Amino acid sequence: MGSSCSAPVGAKSTSSMWKRELSCTACSRMRKRMSQHSRSALMTRWVCARDRLGQEWREFWGVCAGPGFGLDDPRECAPSWGHSTVLSHALCASRDPPGASPGPAQGPSSSLCCVGLAESHAQAVAPWVTVPVPCPQVLVTGSRALLLRRWHWREPSCERTWRAVHTAPVATMAFDPTATLLATGGCDSTIKIWDMIKHYCTHNLKGSSGVVHLVEFHPDISRLQLFSSSMDYKIRIWDLSSSKCVAVLDGHFSAVTSLAFADGNTLLSSGRDKICMVWDLETRQSKRTVPVYETVEAAVLLPEEGDFSQLGVKKQGLHFVTAGSKGILRVWDVATAACVHTQAVPFALREEPSERSLSQCQFVPARNEILTVSLEHNIVFYDAQSLQLRKQLAGYNEEVLDVKFLGPGDSHIVVATNSPQLKVFELATSHCQILYGHTETILALDVFRKGLMFVTGAKDRSIRVWRMGRAGRVTCVAQGLGHAHGVGAVTCSRLKENFIVTSSQDCTIKIWNIPESLTSKAKAASISSPEPLHARVTERGHDKDINSVAVSPNDKLLATGSQDRLAKLWSCSDCSLLGVFSGHKRGIWCVQFSPVDQVLATSSADGTLKLWGLRDFSCLKTFEGHDASVLKIIFVSRGAQLLSSGSDGLLKLWTIKTNECVKTLDGHEDKIWGLHSNKKDDTVVTASSDSCITLWQDVTEIEEKEAQAKQEEQIMKEQELSNLLHEKRYLKALGLAISLDRPHTVLTVVKAILKEPEGRRHLEENIVRLRKDQKEAVLAFLVTWNTNSRNCHEAQAVMETLLKHEAPDSLLQFSGIKSAVESLLPYTGEALWGQEVLAWVRDHGMLWGGRGMSVNPPLPPSQAAPSPVHPGLGHIQRVRDSHSFSGNLCQGFPTLT
Repeated sequence: MGSSCSAPVGAKSTSSMWKRELSCTACSRMRKRMSQHSRSALMTRWVCARDRLGQEWREFWGVCAGPGFGLDDPRECAPSWGHSTVLSHALCASRDPPGASPGPAQGPSSSLCCVGLAESHAQAVAPWVTVPVPCPQVLVTGSRALLLRRWHWREPSCERTWRAVHTAPVATMAFDPTATLLATGGCDSTIKIWDMIKHYCTHNLKGSSGVVHLVEFHPDISRLQLFSSSMDYKIRIWDLSSSKCVAVLDGHFSAVTSLAFADGNTLLSSGRDKICMVWDLETRQSKRTVPVYETVEAAVLLPEEGDFSQLGVKKQGLHFVTAGSKGILRVWDVATAACVHTQAVPFALREEPSERSLSQCQFVPARNEILTVSLEHNIVFYDAQSLQLRKQLAGYNEEVLDVKFLGPGDSHIVVATNSPQLKVFELATSHCQILYGHTETILALDVFRKGLMFVTGAKDRSIRVWRMGRAGRVTCVAQGLGHAHGVGAVTCSRLKENFIVTSSQDCTIKIWNIPESLTSKAKAASISSPEPLHARVTERGHDKDINSVAVSPNDKLLATGSQDRLAKLWSCSDCSLLGVFSGHKRGIWCVQFSPVDQVLATSSADGTLKLWGLRDFSCLKTFEGHDASVLKIIFVSRGAQLLSSGSDGLLKLWTIKTNECVKTLDGHEDKIWGLHSNKKDDTVVTASSDSCITLWQDVTEIEEKEAQAKQEEQIMKEQELSNLLHEKRYLKALGLAISLDRPHTVLTVVKAILKEPEGRRHLEENIVRLRKDQKEAVLAFLVTWNTNSRNCHEAQAVMETLLKHEAPDSLLQFSGIKSAVESLLPYTGEALWGQEVLAWVRDHGMLWGGRGMSVNPPLPPSQAAPSPVHPGLGHIQRVRDSHSFSGNLCQGFPTLT
């Protein structure tokens, strides 16, 4: 996806040299919210595994967004949590042979990212499973079309497709410890076991009640047991040797959500009935019931080895971690049925399920981490021994309302989505910090010049100041209250970090002073709670909502834009009105000061951009081209260009000097609310209502260097060509001219050869020695030469050489031979060799049909009369009596079919 951006580079002054190119270098396109269905969504899952027979656990990860299928949710969570669709993440460990070195995908890494999309299912995809069969890792998917597909997920390419045999969609999947058997639980109350090596169904287990939403193999492969749970809240044990249900564990009063094996004879189960149960698999009776007082979505057993004293584990015994509706991790002691540790979180706990509730949890021994997945679609990595956050990946952003670069080197971006939380992404690793503080949706944000502090405004009528520490951790250092309505626009001082300007739907402008304690690094590090901010000046600025505020580069002027179609200029010292900019026909969405001139830029819902002089408040230029509201504008290319974003999802680049739109970028599908450039002015970030955040890179200098290198190479080749002609080294000259793709230069070489004594012979020798691709190029060139009477003799000479020295079958393999012959015939005399070409083409399978021409089928060789050979035409024979032609070549161009 390319785009252009003009800017002066060095001493270049001509407008043609101001064009700069932007290319999309990264597109972190977030998953869109799935379509709503009349009934609840079916939970889906990915499972990762590797060949792991008798081997050690290594690592795992996986995510999947499961679209609804119009069926009852087997986990009964979508209706109760108020989501039309549910994102489910099932994580499973993988094993490698003892002593084997980890491959690129298995070694510890600092980041995870979406590596590809496999598209093949015609209908919505249900459960996802990844597994090596036996290696490398593959992905198995099930769809509403009742098909299972196995993919190479790194490609991605589909290896195999087979029918799931189920009569309803598959609800869950699981692999056995050897990764050779796959169990699928369906909405048809049946369980199928698949042999992934020989590709056939080995078992069909019937007897479950309702949707089978959970299946797990016993870790001891010698037992050949499968555990399942369905809508009757019971756990069934299946003996795969006899294909019979050998036991039913009855104890839960709601859906069973997870199964974990402590050893060969102990099973831990969790459910939405707010309890966890420990089972003895020898007696098949419950050993203990642990009330956890929240809906549990996953329970993970802690290993007996390792130091978990920070989690309250003081003695040997069975301990497990629960994740559920409260959105926190808690550690439980089975012996005492007591909670020994509760994770500290930066948000207030809720008893009822919310978007912060956890849907999956898994322990990764190789990394000593615990992974959780929330209903906000976030994957979080915690240290297993302290539950301290290590890394967080944000899976979905909803509608993005604003975005800015952050950090001393613009290493991060801060994103305001349609939620009270801020997200700070590290661009290098995709690590995401989620910042809590505001209680309602954040509407706007701005960053100070140094990039370490930024301010946010929200619907909760408050502003907050945030600061990034040396380690990249962001904390709230100040908070201000005072507006009567939501804060819709904020801006920061440009020279020093000493004041903030905000505007609101209450039509007022407020200027807030920043305490000195916040600007000092030493003092800011000691702040334990947000300091209060107080407005220095409050002024009613407009009659309608104020959509945008901006501070001039010298911190002396302030501009505002409002829905009342006016932009106003104010003094920053006392907020006194200096002038009014009037001219837009609809509300103004954005105002920006030029970084180099005394000019103000405004964008409006009338689809125009305007430049205004700050001295006389007159309109200097108007840019028209957007078909919808222009939401954001910024100056780029050192103030020589404007970049604008519209509600139609388009970006437009304008050259101020020429009033010209030099590029239109189609990178989003909805309103672009966020637009910002970095300090180096070579990267732009955009954010849209389509949940996409896109980075654009200025590649003008790279392309200029490439063009310059190409031009220098052309000059060198032309000089070399001139030297070759002077030295009469025609073969190399001909090859070089063809590589330059210049028909006229090739014609010059041909003419130079023909001027030599015995030119015809030299031409034949050089043409014959060309490669096939070079001959194809010469054939294409001579079609053009043949249309000009001054060059037709050279074209005929080259054509004669090709026909004389190339076998018919070889000529038929030339690229473009049919179109070349078709173009040559109208300009080639029929009396000389036009009919020979027609006869030769027809006899070798090239059928003709066209206006004014018809060709009869060739006669058998026994009936054909001998034909004399035309001098100089090689394989082409003149046909007089054996074939008949009718029509005139001049009546129309024949068409090859």
